[in-house]
Amino acid sequence: MPPSKDSSSIQAPTKKKRKVFKRRVKIKTRKRAQIAEKKKEKENVTPLVRKYWLQRYDLFSRYDEGIKMDEEGWFSVTPEEIAARQARWCAGAGVVIDAFAGVGGNAIQFAQMCHHVVAIDIDPKKVALASDNAKIYGVEDYIDFIVGDFFQLAPFLKGDVVFLSPPWGGPSYKAKESFTLDLLKPKDGHSLFQVAQAITPNIIMYLPRNVDLLQATALSWLSSPPLDVEVYLISVCILF
Repeated sequence: MPPSKDSSSIQAPTKKKRKVFKRRVKIKTRKRAQIAEKKKEKENVTPLVRKYWLQRYDLFSRYDEGIKMDEEGWFSVTPEEIAARQARWCAGAGVVIDAFAGVGGNAIQFAQMCHHVVAIDIDPKKVALASDNAKIYGVEDYIDFIVGDFFQLAPFLKGDVVFLSPPWGGPSYKAKESFTLDLLKPKDGHSLFQVAQAITPNIIMYLPRNVDLLQATALSWLSSPPLDVEVYLISVCILF
């Protein structure tokens, strides 16, 4: 029989092995916590939000790192790929004003491509969510978040580009054969455009795919001389 090992001959784990073991325990604990959080989150998803929750990585590629949205944010935030494309159109711009920032999808992408962003929303909860989401993308230092009404703040704003993605009235907008500018919230598209135009002629409007294009492009005639117009059908994005 082989000699029995004396307890005194068993070597204690080295310091390096203890560190590796602790690290593995932390990783497993973190993964379990993430799985539990996802399960809890999925259980709390409302029927209205479920469709968008399944597309969460299209909305924010870094969703699992702590992105948070309220119910309205789920169906109103611009998908990340589209927001990034919109940001590239004004790459290098000085100051971009995001008039209806919501939970920050567009503001984050503008901050990655432009020098500075002023992100405005009337809902303080959305501004708080947008600010936290910006930290996940590491761009919080390039965005000034403001709680306020764009229409009241506009006379005091200065910027090189104004981005307009006003509320479309919720998911029900899809049921309309032709989405007219008077359906935009909180004011119609003509009033909104005129307010933005007083800040800069460089305006981007993000509108539903079923928008009345003739009505939307006619906004350029509110300026004298009329502004140049570019239309991108990604939903519909109109550059003036």
